[in-house]
Amino acid sequence: MKAMVLNKFEELFGDVNGVNVYFAPGRVNMIGEHTDYNGGHVFPCALTIGTYAAVRKRADRKLNFYSMNFEESGIIETSLDELTPSDAAGWTNYPKGVMWAFAERGMKMDCGLDIVLNGNIPNGSGLSSSASLEVLTGYYLKDLYGFDVTNIDLAKIGQYSENNFNGMNCGIMDQFASAMGKKDHAIFLDTADLSYEYAPLVLDGAKIVVTNSNVKHSLVNSEYNVRRSECEKALEELQTVVKINGLGDLTEEQFEANKSAIKDEVCVKRAKHAVYENQRTIRAVEALKNNDLKLFGELMNASHVSLRDDYQVSCDEIDVLVEEAWKVDGVIGSRITGGGFGGCTVSIVKDEAVETFKQKVGEAYKERVGKTADFYVVEIGDGPSRL
Repeated sequence: MKAMVLNKFEELFGDVNGVNVYFAPGRVNMIGEHTDYNGGHVFPCALTIGTYAAVRKRADRKLNFYSMNFEESGIIETSLDELTPSDAAGWTNYPKGVMWAFAERGMKMDCGLDIVLNGNIPNGSGLSSSASLEVLTGYYLKDLYGFDVTNIDLAKIGQYSENNFNGMNCGIMDQFASAMGKKDHAIFLDTADLSYEYAPLVLDGAKIVVTNSNVKHSLVNSEYNVRRSECEKALEELQTVVKINGLGDLTEEQFEANKSAIKDEVCVKRAKHAVYENQRTIRAVEALKNNDLKLFGELMNASHVSLRDDYQVSCDEIDVLVEEAWKVDGVIGSRITGGGFGGCTVSIVKDEAVETFKQKVGEAYKERVGKTADFYVVEIGDGPSRL
């Protein structure tokens, strides 16, 4: 990938003198979905797939963006004086948003850039290509302009830009996972205060398999922001009877004892998911520490049921993938991963069952849905770097 972006850079901009190449990973979340904006816990890991950028400073204030994933768009030209969101800007709204967010914090770029990107995260798969792009942008800005920011700052800036520049009301999980990834470890993150620990995710005799439904989701203008406001409404009503800062502060028992304060039935279901999913995530990490992979898998399965029934962010295609996965011998657990409404499932599959899993789930999906699923046996990698 490094050679590919360099070759493309040379082809577009004449030579590669003074060019640096950077990488930031995508992520998969093992458990803890839609808990990150509810003050709960999440358990994502960075992947070895992600986004690459070849970048060079310019002498003027121009910004030239080129993506090998969207070659039909050609070079998209803008400047440091045009850091405003627009539909016409397409995917460049993500890096521009990060540049804008740096400037908001008093870190202004003194010259423009030529940038060539190439990502090997499937677009719209729910493996956080957008967070990968945001963290990548923050990382090369820090490196090229000497900005004094930590990787946790990069996660916060990425989330801030996506919330305030792109209008997507996401939590911090995706950016944090990309910025703070560690090889062979998942990140047990408490989103209420950003305290975290790395938990080894070396699955003895099993693999993590991501299955792409090839149903594209677009969350920015979707139900995602609706779910968030439903949770906020539930929290507000719960706060009239119990002292909490977020839904993640409640145990299941406390929730059941106080849920009558929530007036709307739908909001009750949304809050229930946030509370129960948070507790599942805490228990899942405990299970992993005790080498109890069976319990971890059961909690993954329960997570899917909750996301399907209480949070209602699954869809028919994803449900088929999960149902078919559950039928295969050697599948320890399987669930939807990411924001929902399409995208991917994540499954833990015993080594000897991986090929059977791909074959059986793939055939059943084709038969029941009429679409082709793609399978990735993923590895857990590190955070962003200069290559």
